[in-house]
Amino acid sequence: MNRFIKFSVFLVVLAAGCTTARSPRYYFLTTPPIAPQAGAAQFPVTILVGRLNAPRVLRDDRVVYGMSDVELGVDEYHRWSEAPTEMIEQLLVERLRRSRQYKSVQKISSTARGDFLLRGHLASLNEIDEGSGIMARFNIQLELFDQKAGLVVWTESYSHDEPVEKKTVSAVVESLQRGVNAGLEQLTNSLAQYFAAHSAH
Repeated sequence: MNRFIKFSVFLVVLAAGCTTARSPRYYFLTTPPIAPQAGAAQFPVTILVGRLNAPRVLRDDRVVYGMSDVELGVDEYHRWSEAPTEMIEQLLVERLRRSRQYKSVQKISSTARGDFLLRGHLASLNEIDEGSGIMARFNIQLELFDQKAGLVVWTESYSHDEPVEKKTVSAVVESLQRGVNAGLEQLTNSLAQYFAAHSAH
C-alpha cells in the first residue's frame, strides 16, 4: 500500500510539473495600396523575380532579434507566416505588378520565361538594440540580370534602421513594415528609371 501511495504521489507531482506548451504567434508583411501614376512609362518587358539569398537565420520562419553587434537570436514563439526571403520576394512581385508598368511580372519557376531576372540578397530583417533605443533593421540588395545579354545591367541597395516605439514584437514588426515599404518603393522606382533610360530594350 505504501508503495502504491508513493507511486501515486509521484504521478501527481509529475503531472503538476507539466505545463501546456505556448502557441506561437505569427506575423506577416503586406504591400500597401499602390495607385498607378498617371502618365507613368510602360515597358514591354517580362520580369522574373528570383529567389533571394540570405543568411540561414533569415531563411527560417522565427523572428530574429539582435543580442549584440555580433550576435543574433531567434524567438521560438514569435514567427513569420513564411520565411522572410519568401515574403520579400512576394512583396516585390505585388509592387511591380500594381505599378502596371511592365508587360508581365511573376516569380521564377521551371516553366516561367522572362526578359529580365530580378534577384538579390536579403541581409537584415530584424530588431536590433542600439543602446539608445530599439531599431528595426532592413537591408537588401537587388540586381537585374538581362537574360539575353547574360549581364547584370542594374544594381541597387537599401539599408535603413526604423525606430521602434515600444518593446514588443508587434511594434518591431510594424516598424519593419514601414522600413520594407520605404525600401521597396525606392528600389522599384530606381528600377523603373533604369528602364526609362534604356527604353530600346
